[in-house]
Amino acid sequence: MKKAIFAIAAAAMLCSCGARSTAENTGAEQVADSTEVSTVFFIRDITPENLVKIYEALGRKAEGNNVAVKLSTGESNKSNHLDTALIRPLVQGLNATIIECNTAYAGNRNTTDAHRKAAEEHGFTKIAKVDIMDAEGDTILPLTGGKHLAYDIVGKSYPDYDFTVVLSHFKGHAMGGFGGALKNISIGIGSAAGKTYIHSAGKTQCVDSVWSNIAEQDDFLESMAEAAKAVIDHAGDKILYINVANRLSVDCDCDGNPAAPKMGDIGILASLDPVALDRASVDMVFNSTDPGKDDLIERINSRHGTHILDYGEQLGIGSQKYKIVELK
Repeated sequence: MKKAIFAIAAAAMLCSCGARSTAENTGAEQVADSTEVSTVFFIRDITPENLVKIYEALGRKAEGNNVAVKLSTGESNKSNHLDTALIRPLVQGLNATIIECNTAYAGNRNTTDAHRKAAEEHGFTKIAKVDIMDAEGDTILPLTGGKHLAYDIVGKSYPDYDFTVVLSHFKGHAMGGFGGALKNISIGIGSAAGKTYIHSAGKTQCVDSVWSNIAEQDDFLESMAEAAKAVIDHAGDKILYINVANRLSVDCDCDGNPAAPKMGDIGILASLDPVALDRASVDMVFNSTDPGKDDLIERINSRHGTHILDYGEQLGIGSQKYKIVELK
């Protein structure tokens, strides 16, 4: 499974310095367009048992000596990160390590010590080992076909894992419009330098200069898709994706003081195709009858959020055409 990678010292790394309409967001229309359709499993009730059930429905077993569960540990106790009571049976059943990387902004998770403290305060260290993957530096994953990034910069220990379960809290995001599987494996697996590299669309890896080098919006979204491609190419078939669509704030779990959710929970979705999974998750927001959806739709549209799906499909990392298989 492991592909060639090139180690880089952290010091050298850090110092090298319209969205669619509601009607267009329907999976039914997309399925009708082509016979090449990805499967997205869906279950309405968000429970620990159903999280395990939807994982098992994917039919791809997380095997190996080192299984990783990639999730967000959350910026603060106010953040809407996934509840440890919800994820405990899945994580412990896989004997998995929770993996994260440090942030590129000042906050509660921008250093390894602070990040470990946040993970402990939020209960993650009580249910599994937590690996802050860039604690000892970075490494590069090769990237082919990118127009912004030459490679992807991830936490140094990421290639040590045999299988990755991408367990994402689907919600809004201040910069990306929404956060799901693609954001979780691009920004999420990126080291602090890697996050900077993505946010600047390849202009800099120096964390101190990230905010003076922020990319144009579409370039940022495309850079996220390119970084996701590097992870997907590295992992091969040793990766799967689950989105938990609950506590649907317009703000990300990286926000320590997020807006309160106005929309009700949707459910759990899972797929072997991250583009189809995020497309289906977005569609369920757009096509919901919940009147509280308007703020989240505005957040997605105002950031041109679905462009990451268009570009990801163009890069060949997944399809926006899907069918829903609902589990009971």
